[in-house]
Amino acid sequence: MSKRFALIGGTSGIGAATVEKLLGEGHELHIACRNPEQFTTRGISAQSFDACAPAPLQWPESLDGLVYFPGSITLKPFHRLSAEDFARDLQINLLGAVHALQSALPALKSSGPASVVLFSSIAAAQGMPFHASIAAAKAAVEGLAKSLAAEFAPIIRVNVIAPSLTDTPMAQSLLSDETKRTAAAKRHPLQQVGQPADVADLVHFLLSDHSRFLTGQILRPDGGLSSVRLFS
Repeated sequence: MSKRFALIGGTSGIGAATVEKLLGEGHELHIACRNPEQFTTRGISAQSFDACAPAPLQWPESLDGLVYFPGSITLKPFHRLSAEDFARDLQINLLGAVHALQSALPALKSSGPASVVLFSSIAAAQGMPFHASIAAAKAAVEGLAKSLAAEFAPIIRVNVIAPSLTDTPMAQSLLSDETKRTAAAKRHPLQQVGQPADVADLVHFLLSDHSRFLTGQILRPDGGLSSVRLFS
């Protein structure tokens, strides 16, 4: 059965893979992103959204789900991180999601059962050097999701996806040559870097009725990096 979803972001990487998957199943999408013309030229409902300066958003009367894709990767030694770095990561990852969710909440409530999907990072669960700013912001996202899962139950489910390094445009500086790509893959027990389509499949699952008994969960498509240690 066709459903109606709000997607924040969706122009590249995991978001773009999710858009194509949902469209392929005939779902109705309402997208808010920095380049809405990328979708309006395809006949998809889209409006402008900048996580750093969010403006009011308009949604249809009811929504079956919302996914917030915007994120950031700020990797610096702690002594080089400025207050502005922390504030920017918090704005993009947490406060932008808060803005989108508050604007869409009436529509989510009016649809009956609905699903919200937010994004965290493996860095929120596993200490990594140079990740202080993004780890703090993503940990805040996880805390928000668990609180909202309790507050919105039983009508709206709220879950989080916390991937490891995924082959997206945002991560290209970390995968810019074969040496970096091989080293990144070897850090994972499954010896590979995540692919956008794999995470998009998980988004699809969380939006679907197949996940109707899941809320307040942090799902970790990270190649085993956060939970498995291999001994040579």
